[in-house]
Amino acid sequence: MANFFKRLFAKEDPSVYQKKDAHLIQVLTVKDFLALGVGTIVSTSIFTLPGVVAANYAGPAVAISFLVAAVVAGLVAFAYAEMSSAMPFAGSAFSWISVVFGEFFGWIAGWALLAEYFIAVAFVGSGFSANIRGLLAPIGFNLPASLSNPFGTNGGIVDLMSLVVILLVAFLLSRGVSEAARVENALVILKVFAIILFIIVGATAVKASNYVPFIPEHRLNADGTHFGGWQGIYAGVSSIFLSYIGFDSIAANAAEAKNPSKTMPRGILGSLLIAVVLFVAVALVLVGMFKYSSYAGNAEPVGWALRKAGHGVIASVVQAIAVFGMFTALIGMMMAGSRLLYSFGRDGLLSKWLGVLNENNLPNHALFVLTVIAVILGAFFPFQVLSQLISAGTLIAFMFVSLGIYALRPREGKDLPVPGFKMPLYPVLPALAFIGALIVFLGLDIEAKEYSLYWFIIGVVVYMVYGMHHSNLQKNLK
Repeated sequence: MANFFKRLFAKEDPSVYQKKDAHLIQVLTVKDFLALGVGTIVSTSIFTLPGVVAANYAGPAVAISFLVAAVVAGLVAFAYAEMSSAMPFAGSAFSWISVVFGEFFGWIAGWALLAEYFIAVAFVGSGFSANIRGLLAPIGFNLPASLSNPFGTNGGIVDLMSLVVILLVAFLLSRGVSEAARVENALVILKVFAIILFIIVGATAVKASNYVPFIPEHRLNADGTHFGGWQGIYAGVSSIFLSYIGFDSIAANAAEAKNPSKTMPRGILGSLLIAVVLFVAVALVLVGMFKYSSYAGNAEPVGWALRKAGHGVIASVVQAIAVFGMFTALIGMMMAGSRLLYSFGRDGLLSKWLGVLNENNLPNHALFVLTVIAVILGAFFPFQVLSQLISAGTLIAFMFVSLGIYALRPREGKDLPVPGFKMPLYPVLPALAFIGALIVFLGLDIEAKEYSLYWFIIGVVVYMVYGMHHSNLQKNLK
């Protein structure tokens, strides 16, 4: 039994990761990481969530929900920035936690993130499909139901558009991160332009009366959820937090960063700051244009508000750019997910085939597996329930990383380098980051917690049955 716990808490030597990731090409700059972060964080949610959350939970105070969620995400981002600066390894939370707490805990953190990447890729692919079909419908282009919906849903066999866009992004990434970064940079600029265009044009239709009362009186919704008051703002935070989780996709690519001790913190914190400003601005303009209750059940509040205000052409332009901007979220999530799978294979926790690099030093085996699973989820199966895993899994990893700062600090300048960025107000902020992530997690609905528990159990079984017996670290202990 003592040997079992020794193996369970065994920590990876950071020099092992440095050697294993040495073949990855370090080409990504601060500009690339800002584009990657903004492109992943500011995705479809900025065009949908502000209206939905305002109508269902917070009213005009949806802006406060976005700010509170941003504060929690920002605290965690500080921890991510220090971790990635000290340990610029592929795999982000998985690799870091394996070094500071032990391989088993690293596996659990990485396994939690894996759920996010698989499902988020599938969801964005599905969202792209729905929106591109909506844009093409007015010109007479309509796919049959069998090619528009997942298998068994509304007469569907396969969601063809979802399948095509995921395969297209996978092909782009298989050519190298430099090419992907160039596409990412261009699309992010275009998407930010569309958001700013909405803010400027929408602001001309804002009515001060729509902000009163800014925090509506508290009441219970028919489904038992809270609307109004601080309870509604809290419910909004848990719903909105999904919007900010994309910054972990930056950290997953740390092994491919130029001068990572400076590049990584600037990319993580900079992209989050840009995202916060855009999210809050869109939320304030949206609820100022029309009464928050107008957005109930509205899947496209930004386009609807512009058309209702008499700006139909601009609405079409913004929605068209938003659709193509979804490529940026797919690029970010697929890059991060493939690097995480590569890390699992690199360390022997999953098939070593996943940890093989091609002749161009790219983890295309891992990219292939991620693509196949995402295509199956996004094109063939309805997965609304599984979406709960995105926020839940990521919050679990965030809690691990926040606490990991306490284990990291004593080793900096010893077996780990002194990072170019350190989390301020240590030891207070790491604790606040952990508590903040825990509070947001507790605010998720019961299904989110149940499915995260099921995913956790599966992860433990996979580690005990396969990972522990094939891990490179465990083999070295024998």
